[in-house]
Amino acid sequence: MKKSADHFQRIGLVGNAEKSACAASVRAAARLIERAGRKVFCDAITARLAKIKCEVRADAIALAQDTDLLLVFGGDGTMLHAARQIAGSQTPMLGVNIGSLGFLTGVPSDKLADALKLVWAGEFKFESRALIEATGICHRKKLTATALNDIVVTRGAVSRLLALDVTVNGELVTRYRCDGLIVSSPTGSTAYSLAAGGAIVVPTAEVFVLTPICPHALSNRSIILPLSATVRVKAINTAPAAFVNADGQIVGELDANDEITIRRSRHSVRLLRLANSSFLEALRRKLHWRGTYL
Repeated sequence: MKKSADHFQRIGLVGNAEKSACAASVRAAARLIERAGRKVFCDAITARLAKIKCEVRADAIALAQDTDLLLVFGGDGTMLHAARQIAGSQTPMLGVNIGSLGFLTGVPSDKLADALKLVWAGEFKFESRALIEATGICHRKKLTATALNDIVVTRGAVSRLLALDVTVNGELVTRYRCDGLIVSSPTGSTAYSLAAGGAIVVPTAEVFVLTPICPHALSNRSIILPLSATVRVKAINTAPAAFVNADGQIVGELDANDEITIRRSRHSVRLLRLANSSFLEALRRKLHWRGTYL
């Protein structure tokens, strides 16, 4: 572990330009990194945001190629964006939370100095997180999209149910009549899937979570599938419009009989987790679980 810590000599900083609070945290991180005898790198947007002088790269992709560790400042959305950009890179990411809930961001911004001391001391572990991908033809256009959290098919503004045929490894699951369908990675189980009634999954588990949104049939429930499965979603009706979202970003629109295939991506991302961090502890703290004491 110490050998890995010594390897962290070139540290990349990625901030969310829409969060003004990021600037102060990025500047604080740069000072701490330089005091530790390590070199600071930023992508162009973050360098302008924080107004610091350092080695600058065009974007997170180039930054990951030239650094040993990325510190990502923002909320879970910023982490998702960075993860999609650097998909397949071996450069680990450590999220610094400037947002609210933050399941992906492992460090509160006011605890950054303590967190970096643990990193320099080698008190950390790596977690590999699976990415998922959607492919197909949507609205006569080729679709290829990657996500860390989820692929979602959802209706637009019209308050009518979608009809979606779903198969797993070629076998029909059912025809859902619903407001939409969430196909979540294990990492995404605490995101939209959780809000729609899906199960919480340990993020290193090898599973998909298939969760209908407001299904017409009350017997339709969230299903846990192996991450090796191939999930196909076919739009049956033409109204309302059905949109495909990857980590909350609209990436396509389904016409009647359009079909997308969702499977595990061949790419993954690496997260750095501090030795004193725990997913279960994060659940207790962030979801305010108290329990009953007898």
